[in-house]
Amino acid sequence: MFGIFDSKTEVAEAKIFFGSTQESREERSERKSPYDGKVVSTAPVCSAEDAQKALQIAQMASREAKKSPLSQRIKWLEDVAQKLEQEKEAFAMMLAKEVAKPITFARIEVERCVETIRLTAMELVNLHGETIPTDVMPSGKKTVAFYRREPAGVVVAITPFNFPLNLVAHKIAPALGAGNAVVLKPTPEAPMSAYMLAQLFVESPYAVPDALSVVYGDAEVGSALVSSDIPRVISFTGSVPVGNIITKQAGIKKVSLELGGNAATYIDKGADLQHAAQRCAFGAFYNSGQVCISLQRIYVNEEVYEAFAELMAQETQKLKVGSPYEEETFMGPLIDEEARHRAKSWIASAKNEGARVIAGGEEIEGIFPPTVMADVTDEMKIVCEEVFAPIVSLVSVPDYETAIGKMNDSPYGLQFSIFTNDLKLTQRFVDDVQCGGVVVNDIPTLRFDVQPYGGTKLSGVGREGPKWALEEFTEIKSIVIC
Repeated sequence: MFGIFDSKTEVAEAKIFFGSTQESREERSERKSPYDGKVVSTAPVCSAEDAQKALQIAQMASREAKKSPLSQRIKWLEDVAQKLEQEKEAFAMMLAKEVAKPITFARIEVERCVETIRLTAMELVNLHGETIPTDVMPSGKKTVAFYRREPAGVVVAITPFNFPLNLVAHKIAPALGAGNAVVLKPTPEAPMSAYMLAQLFVESPYAVPDALSVVYGDAEVGSALVSSDIPRVISFTGSVPVGNIITKQAGIKKVSLELGGNAATYIDKGADLQHAAQRCAFGAFYNSGQVCISLQRIYVNEEVYEAFAELMAQETQKLKVGSPYEEETFMGPLIDEEARHRAKSWIASAKNEGARVIAGGEEIEGIFPPTVMADVTDEMKIVCEEVFAPIVSLVSVPDYETAIGKMNDSPYGLQFSIFTNDLKLTQRFVDDVQCGGVVVNDIPTLRFDVQPYGGTKLSGVGREGPKWALEEFTEIKSIVIC
């Protein structure tokens, strides 16, 4: 369908989907590769009027989507998953081009996207209600009572750049599968990746006509989508400031927000330090640290701090940095120059406050490298805020109690982890930590698409994962037959 993109200079052209109808525009925005600065894709410049048009089409389509047989929607998702799997290399190459994701990890994202769609199709079988015993209390009486889940109507999905394929699937697959119509606004950094996936949905022989629309843009288009009275659900993944704006603009709607994080782990003195260092290097620098659950803070028991710091530096220095098109590359560039300059300024600030760079810190052929900071203290910006860059901080702590206090002393609460062989400490950690996800003996960056995913505090509201997303995109209707 798409063919494999062999040329790294080929420019792909995304189009608008107004339902099942494709349109283009003379005015187009260019997407340049973060790696070499070459134009790799273009997208139509959309307006608030385009957003409104897409919403109106979705409103009409939602009536038919609601009536579509569940069997059709399951076949729809299965068909898309199969075709995506067949076109894995084309999609992976587009991810490498648009967001400079190393090709090995780009293929993994495509594979995960296939799995997300298939998991959603499997979970649709369980989209049902329950009977209710209305005579359970003296004030009640015997009836036939039950509830069922119905599609919410129109869903607006707004997605980020760091996983521009799989995070689109996490929204549109459950939303469409549940019988809604969707308007998708993908990240401006990866318009073609989203367009290619949307094309599979729209052109499937099992598609509900006009159920999916795609528009492009930034604040103007996003604001028009969010503030409209048409959508019933807003599903957003991105930054806390934008999440705040959406909350204020949305009005009375269901709003699901997956926002920032400041993921942390604790290294207990009895932990396997070699294993911990290997996994922490992966978790801190995977996807150039541009992950909501990227490992940013490592609290290490003071008895093993120096040994762990040395191992962490060694593991970090093994990681290959370079071209996203090379198979052995672990990490490519940050998404743009602004992100690179921000990372450099944070390193400089931490050094001025007494922190030490024990790995990385200096650019490699224009790419900000995986960087480990030692002797970091609580007051430093580098541990207080979300870095979203390949920087991890080591903090020495005297005991578990100190570590858990510091981990929880954050406005974020997405995922935390612990490395320990102490079962009782594990049980305490699960109870003590204030976050949406807990991982034991691995990194907080660990996420399985089948699980519920989301956080507490400023990390967001609602949960992703097919089963829980289906709940976000449906409404409960209660029925009593007397």
